[in-house]
Amino acid sequence: MPVGRMRFLPLAVLIPVSLVMLFSPGSTVPSGPPNSDKVVHAGLFAALAVAAIIAGAGWRTAAASLLAYAAVSEVLQNVLPIHRNGDLRDLLADAVGVACGIALVFLVRRFRTFLGK
Repeated sequence: MPVGRMRFLPLAVLIPVSLVMLFSPGSTVPSGPPNSDKVVHAGLFAALAVAAIIAGAGWRTAAASLLAYAAVSEVLQNVLPIHRNGDLRDLLADAVGVACGIALVFLVRRFRTFLGK
């Protein structure tokens, strides 16, 4: 695969992973400590944000797209017959993850600039 296309690979992997994680039937979702799913939501959306920016999306486009994806996923979890519930707190965790992913990209880029690379 040419190097230029490699920048899309993380996003190409993470999108299907996120679809499985967000839309698997409720009976297949492992349980954990209370609210541990919020950490999973934040981590997933942080990774998606980083991958989207690496793929070439601007941070505003990445944020808007991922926040829309998060909102739609919560609505669909509520209406699809997959025994999942849409949760506003999950949406908030997704938004925090997007913000953290974007902030991480900015910090890494700034650090690399500082080092002269």
